[in-house]
Amino acid sequence: MYQEKIITPPAGIRMIAVFIALILFCGLLAMAAQSFVVVEVILAICGFLILPGFIINNPNEAKVLTLFGEYVGTVKTDGFFWVNPLTIKRKVSLKARNLNGHQIKVNDKLGNPIEIAAVVVWQIKETAKATFAVEDYLQYVTIQSEAAVRHLANIFPYDNFEDEEATITLKDGAEKVSSLLEAELSERLSRAGIEVVEARISHLAYAQEIASAMLQRQQATAVIAARKLIVEGAVGMVEMALDRLSEKIS
Repeated sequence: MYQEKIITPPAGIRMIAVFIALILFCGLLAMAAQSFVVVEVILAICGFLILPGFIINNPNEAKVLTLFGEYVGTVKTDGFFWVNPLTIKRKVSLKARNLNGHQIKVNDKLGNPIEIAAVVVWQIKETAKATFAVEDYLQYVTIQSEAAVRHLANIFPYDNFEDEEATITLKDGAEKVSSLLEAELSERLSRAGIEVVEARISHLAYAQEIASAMLQRQQATAVIAARKLIVEGAVGMVEMALDRLSEKIS
């Protein structure tokens, strides 16, 4: 696995000064020799060797350099620099990015079909891994994020109506579920040198084919809970009355 190597090339302004001095020298040489052919050849060769080496690195941007198939290093400092003109320069953005995942249909722990989606905030931390360890880090983030969401939905129930012993549910345990999703994504994406800043469930609902049935069940459960509360209150009032009567009789 490639390890990132940070390098700081010489400032580009120095090479511009060298190039200008070379032009002046060639001009004086041409005036002295009264021949411009050789001077033009020299300038063309120097321009070919010097000009392609200039790079401009913007803030939150990196240049990954390779020379003849070998990783040379990464320039992360913003500014104007000059590097070996024969190197291949790949621009990599270090800015934080949002991945708004698509809604996917998956079964929860109890086998109920649900629709779920997540929002992931991520950024590249190690440019060498992002460039060389995976084919396309954008596609890698998308696929691994979907796989992590599917896995998370499979290990927790949507709610605790059918599993009353469940301590964590997708519906009520948002903070815990998001924390677990972030941890799993960090592990999956570390191979590509990507840091997960934040990951949260953005959409959660029963699938359309069972949504109405689940709504009726929730309404029935609420009615039963209300009736149970009324009965408990009535029993409590009767017990209180009996206790007061017993006190008066005694």
